[in-house]
Amino acid sequence: MLNQNQVKQVFEILTDTIKAPETELQFSNNYTLLVAVILSAQAKDAVVNIATAPLFKIVDTPQKMLGLGEEKLIDYIKIIGLYKNKAKNIMLMSQQLIDNHNSVVPDNFADLIELAGVGRKTANVILNVAFKQDTFPVDTHVFRVSRRLGLSNGKDVLQVEQDLFDKIPNPYRNSSHHLLILLGRYTCKDKGFDCSTCPLNAVCEKNF
Repeated sequence: MLNQNQVKQVFEILTDTIKAPETELQFSNNYTLLVAVILSAQAKDAVVNIATAPLFKIVDTPQKMLGLGEEKLIDYIKIIGLYKNKAKNIMLMSQQLIDNHNSVVPDNFADLIELAGVGRKTANVILNVAFKQDTFPVDTHVFRVSRRLGLSNGKDVLQVEQDLFDKIPNPYRNSSHHLLILLGRYTCKDKGFDCSTCPLNAVCEKNF
């Protein structure tokens, strides 16, 4: 496991290397962000963006989503994996926002996790991106990279999230999620990665 000085060095290097540590999902407000994150579960952001580009031109509120209807929503998102279940959840989530939150996306974990289609990772993404809270969503990239680097030896996402919460210092806490995702998406890939091109080659523990 990396010590605290090494953890700081990791995020100093990543901050110098990755100039735009932010989500690659496209959205126009907190509601469309929530829809996009729900759709991105087990799907690539690029594919989600293809589906939501025309959708978000006509739908940017819970009311408009309900007006569109589930069947028409499916027409927009059917290129995304698990689209039928996601469409059901988005419709239910939209109704929940109207009924329980005055159509406003909540800014706290407890309320977000009660929404249809929203799990721990999705809630943490919304809190991080929409509300700039220091949360540590763990997707497949963050899980893989954190364990390879030596940021965590957690066996599940909750353990990795806790390790990141405990270890990542300011001023990197808010951006760490995006830095690790982008490193995992483009450099420290699941397969076909080349350590010689990685900016963290010298500090990484290389736990493959």
